[in-house]
Amino acid sequence: MRTRAGRGLLKKRREISLGATLVFLISAWLIGCTATGGKVPGSQQSGEGGCTVQRGLIILVEFPDVRHNINPRYPQKRFFQEMNEYVQEMSYGKVCIRGDATPKWNRMPRSISQYKISSRNLEVDKSRIHLLIRDAIDAVDPEVQFSRYSFTAIFMGAQIKDYGMMGLCGYPGMLGWGAQDVLKTKSGQVVNGGVAIFCYQAHLGTLFHDVAHILGGVKGGNRMVPCLYDHDLQARPGPQREVFLGATINMGSWDPMSCHFYKWELPPPGLSSWTKLRLSWMNPSKVKMVKPSEKAEVLLGPLEEGNAETLAIKVSLSETTYYLVENRQPIGFDKNLPGRGVLIMYADDRIPECRHGRSPVKLINADPKTPLLNGAAFDIGKNENFIDEKNGLQIRLAGKIGNSYKIQIGPYPQ
Repeated sequence: MRTRAGRGLLKKRREISLGATLVFLISAWLIGCTATGGKVPGSQQSGEGGCTVQRGLIILVEFPDVRHNINPRYPQKRFFQEMNEYVQEMSYGKVCIRGDATPKWNRMPRSISQYKISSRNLEVDKSRIHLLIRDAIDAVDPEVQFSRYSFTAIFMGAQIKDYGMMGLCGYPGMLGWGAQDVLKTKSGQVVNGGVAIFCYQAHLGTLFHDVAHILGGVKGGNRMVPCLYDHDLQARPGPQREVFLGATINMGSWDPMSCHFYKWELPPPGLSSWTKLRLSWMNPSKVKMVKPSEKAEVLLGPLEEGNAETLAIKVSLSETTYYLVENRQPIGFDKNLPGRGVLIMYADDRIPECRHGRSPVKLINADPKTPLLNGAAFDIGKNENFIDEKNGLQIRLAGKIGNSYKIQIGPYPQ
């Protein structure tokens, strides 16, 4: 069976040995895959509005001891329709998601119990992730040209109770991101970008969260788009969802890189300006640069409205630390937020991951009495002022015009 227009991406599947291996070779291929200008191998320009197409390969896998009745076409809808709609909106039409799913389910050579992992990131047996990736990519090695794709997703005919996690990023993620490693199949094909793993129940926010790790790439041995929840808190004992919510201390439910989703029955919320900038999805001309020593008034448009003149304000404190100010309104996917108003974030580019209470970006909480950062937004008539006495800075909401805010920034005290 062939995929689109005779491209011959998938040929008739051939039997492969159980001794197939995944080789990690040191290479510098990731240098061109960062979120600061390079293109991920496998990406290409599209005639559809000039967006950059990130092509995904979805490998459907099932297990001898787990039954399911998922239609093979279902993953294509999830990734290439629903996720594509989300990515196009988040990138202001700059990026599209396209690709192929294997035409049938590939039976893994082992029971799912041999791949099953802990629900807590810090307790995951990485050898089991390595084993699943190895078996999955080698199962389709004879049929697929991996060079055509910028990311790979393993989509399992299994539930979270069978596997242990709803979704994860194997690389760059669980299997590391510090070294510049290349994933290779048994025949020597390079697996571009990285590999994410999902149960078929995965929420759209989970699908995006783990694919975004890959799309962001690696720079200087660090993921450009890390998880924004605290890994140490996520490893605490207790009910899984309750523990996870307690770990969202940095960005709450204002970015799916923190929360995956605000409510299960809703699509994911939109991305914060910090994540959009890390993905290079926001035009730098839409970011107003302000020095803390100067006075400025900026009309800040809603982050979801790409035609606004200013979508974010950056107040630099040092070469690596700064505030980002953004306006979140119930427009598009931002209808799925816990609130509305102006978010102020403190960012520190020296911090690579959310560990030990530190985070590369963290919300300033306008209303600490409201749990889970749900009241973090500043707004007219309540919590209009933010003062950083240490850095001598004041950020004030001076008024609102439609969905846009007049933001005044200046030294403190005056």
